[in-house]
Amino acid sequence: MKPNDSRDEVLLTTCPRDCYDTCGMLVHKRDGVVTAVRGNPAHSVSRGALCGKCSTAYNREWRDPKFRLTQPMRRSGAKGAGRFESISWETAFKEIAGRLQKIVASHGARSILNAHYTGTMSLLAGMAPMRFFNRLGATEVAPDTICNMAGHVALRYMYGTSVDGFDPRAAEEAACIVVWGANPHASAPHAHEYWLPEARGEVVVIDPIRTPTAAQADIHLQPFPGSDAALAFALLHVIHREGLIDSDFIAHHVHGWEELEPMLADCSPKWATAVTGVPAALIEKVAVLYARGPSLLWLGQGLQRQVTGGNVMRACALLPAVTGNLCKPGAGFLYLNGNLRQRGIDEEYLVGAHLSAAGAAPSLSHMDLVQVLEAPARSRALVVWNMNPMASCPQQSRLRRALQREDLLTIVLDLFATDTTAMADYVLPAASFLEFDDLIASYFHLTLSAQVKVMEPVGSALPNQEIFRRLARAMNFTDSELQETDARMLATLMERSGLGLDFQSLAARGSIWVPDQTAVQFADRVFATPSGRIEIACAQAQADGLPRLPQCWSDARPTAGRLRLLSPANAWLLNTSFGNVRQIGARLGEATIALHPADAGERQLSDGDHALVHNECGQLELRVVISDEVPRGVALTHKGRWLSADAASANVNVLNAGRKSDMGESTAVHSVEVSVRARSAGVN
Repeated sequence: MKPNDSRDEVLLTTCPRDCYDTCGMLVHKRDGVVTAVRGNPAHSVSRGALCGKCSTAYNREWRDPKFRLTQPMRRSGAKGAGRFESISWETAFKEIAGRLQKIVASHGARSILNAHYTGTMSLLAGMAPMRFFNRLGATEVAPDTICNMAGHVALRYMYGTSVDGFDPRAAEEAACIVVWGANPHASAPHAHEYWLPEARGEVVVIDPIRTPTAAQADIHLQPFPGSDAALAFALLHVIHREGLIDSDFIAHHVHGWEELEPMLADCSPKWATAVTGVPAALIEKVAVLYARGPSLLWLGQGLQRQVTGGNVMRACALLPAVTGNLCKPGAGFLYLNGNLRQRGIDEEYLVGAHLSAAGAAPSLSHMDLVQVLEAPARSRALVVWNMNPMASCPQQSRLRRALQREDLLTIVLDLFATDTTAMADYVLPAASFLEFDDLIASYFHLTLSAQVKVMEPVGSALPNQEIFRRLARAMNFTDSELQETDARMLATLMERSGLGLDFQSLAARGSIWVPDQTAVQFADRVFATPSGRIEIACAQAQADGLPRLPQCWSDARPTAGRLRLLSPANAWLLNTSFGNVRQIGARLGEATIALHPADAGERQLSDGDHALVHNECGQLELRVVISDEVPRGVALTHKGRWLSADAASANVNVLNAGRKSDMGESTAVHSVEVSVRARSAGVN
């Protein structure tokens, strides 16, 4: 795409951030130099404008060599002091390979930990490095345990998959869309701006916080955190009472309804109001609206970050199964559209699982990372890429101390100097998405998109996959898969996709829908469970020590004056991405805690006061914001701030003890409880 002026050029590419939107972009160049990154007006999601955070970052720090890491560095001071000296790539690879080989010989490859997540969602940079770690035999710190594993496990029990969701284009035929535990305003800004307001049906948002998305919805249900399963059972009670159960669908496609049905009798709206705080009249209204359908149910990742998060997901996922809001136009549920094979992408080829001589790679939960790092016999090296654990992991104070071990070799790849790179022995500069070709598969929209190289890497930065290719050579690994070039991998992926396109053809189009027309979820009515049906009653869950059926549980309310602390995404951050962008930092301002007026009054706190927020894990000083958007008994602060932005070098994860959910050894961060008091009152 080229304007008339021969000095100008405009290239199509795609945003690879950990976001539901996956926006199409136009990169403007003059005389070969990038001058602006904008939204693509022709793209159905971005419609010509990027969200504020991406537009700000991509047009400032992300292209500015003054802020980027530009060359490899080796620690030159005390561990954690952040002092480094520049070295060549050759020296870095030689020294790192030598030290890793010694660790393998002395303690085994399993003592090398591989920690990564979603710093980029592009396929090569986000997945191909696993070829190296599979060949090495390192222990993977299971990525989804820091985010959404409980939901994956719960939905696999019931439906056989957690990554085949409704097609968002189905909103055109839906009479109702329920958004439960997702916050599109912060994590899917274009869905908030366009998709939901333009839906023909009524929009229901279920969230403890009156977010901007909840405020614009037709109906907002505001349950107390931890009571979502009880609310789901109350909705089912009304649906059953009103004769809106789809008996034919259940008879042919559901296993266990006859076991669950008696449980609904006691779950009346009146009962649920006492448990959840949601008015009975609204429960009645939403139950009928959803059941009559056709309806879409968006189950957010925040919903399952609770101690009983897996049960919550199973309970909420009952709704489409018993109402028949599935397998037809305008109906279905969505957790993530992460089935790459659905879009022709060969995931096994990308990660090279066959390279592991010992079979499946060992793994551990992010909730256990600190304990393992505190045990020298279990951890001799840590390689971090695509994430910033110091800012995003639990048990922050202990993590800092563990990373200061002199006998722990720590290697960190990143675009910027972060709280985690400061703890490293070696820091390796990674290329940004603007600096290499790749593919992106949205986890919301059923699209496949090209990420196109529009500029040369800053300094001597390299893409993730190239860094691990070179490290594999230094380790004397001779497997051909470890040296496959980006161009060859992209060509192979496109050839195997069956889409009839090569990478260049896809790049010319930017993004494509796969399939072209709106897909119906589970159109073949086949479910990948042992019975081939939706398993409300699940023998596998029972064998795993969990209830055979979803339960109408509700968490106990906090006691002894404590508050339930919620720490969702900030609209100006993306996990910890963009925490170093100066203009965004100015918008964020001082870290805050939002309290209901009654809770603030009980603690003699006024708007703007500074409060000490503390529990058995740590403490944090935050500025008080009094807001009726937060229910009684709940405190709200946002995740993602960099520790270096705070005078105490801490963020909300200093309060997170790393408690696990009931399934998947996943995070229960939204079950954290805290005490809040005026700063002058001190902490006992």
